[in-house]
Parts: sequence; structure tokens; C-alpha cells
Amino acid sequence: MRSVAPMRTAKIGYIIMSVLLSILGILLIARPEFSISAAGGICGVILIVFGMVRLVGYFSRDLYRLAFQYDLALGIMMMILGLIMLLHPGSMMNFICITLGLSCLADGLFKVQITLDARRFGIHRWWLVLILAMFTVVFGAVLIARPSESSRVLIVLTGITMLCEGILNIGTVVTAVKIIKHQQPDAV
Repeated sequence: MRSVAPMRTAKIGYIIMSVLLSILGILLIARPEFSISAAGGICGVILIVFGMVRLVGYFSRDLYRLAFQYDLALGIMMMILGLIMLLHPGSMMNFICITLGLSCLADGLFKVQITLDARRFGIHRWWLVLILAMFTVVFGAVLIARPSESSRVLIVLTGITMLCEGILNIGTVVTAVKIIKHQQPDAV
């Protein structure tokens, strides 16, 4: 039998990082005058840690193999983008918008695909993840397009996108990650 510790670690890590991402999103929505440098630095750290959590998830091999199936590439991408944000936290508002927008857009689109697989598996709340994924896709795309050059508007939009991404990840991990104590190893 295989240990479920990596799956449990990934699931808990996903939830913790998603809550932190949501809290940062709420902070940016409520306080658009928040420092761009501080937001960029915090976001960089969150992206790096969340990238590591995604790598753990990818290699954990959860029962359905749904929630973590695209996390190798997304985890590496998040870690690289987080490192760039840490190196240049305040001077790159456009980069931050495009980076977060692309990351959320890609993750949302992958989660749409996951919901189609989840429906075939018989997971009853697949539609919840689909709705959350669609919101994340829309706000990720809007963040990339940046309809306003006003820094306050961009910060609020960034906060909304982060909040959507955090809620999407929590919804996905709660509905699609199944941990069974006596899970059999993969057949060779």
C-alpha cells in the first residue's frame, strides 16, 4: 500500500495557500491604496510556495487523479513567476497583472477540463468547480486586458482575480481529491 501522506500534505497545502490567496485578494479589494511593492512581494512568496504545493500534489497521485493532473507545469510556472515578482515587486504593475491573469486564466481553463472528467467519474459537485472556473477565467482574462490604467482599479481587479482563484482551488480540492487510507498502488 502507498502512503497517503503526500496527498494529505498537498490537500492541506492547497487549502492553506488558497485561503492566503483569498485573504490577499480581499485585502487588495478593500484597500486599493495598498503598496504595490508589498503586494508584489507577498504575491511572489505565495506563488513560490503554492508552486511547491502543486508539485507535491502532482507527485502524490490522488485516487481520481483529477485535481493535480496539470500541476507539474503550473507549479513550475508559478515558482518562476513568483521569483520574478520577488526580484521586482513594485516596478512591474503591468507584469504583475499579466502574470497573475495568465496564471489564473490557465488554471481556470485546466479546471474546466477537470470538471468534464469529474462529471464522468460521477463526482456530484463537478458543476460547482465549473462555475468557479468560469469566474476565474473571466477575471483572469480581464486582468490581462487591463481595461483601465488606473492603479486603484488594477489593484481591485487583481484582488478580485486572486479571490476567485483562491475559491476555485478550495472548491476543486474539496470536491475532487479523495484520500483513502488503504489505497492500492498503481498497477504496473
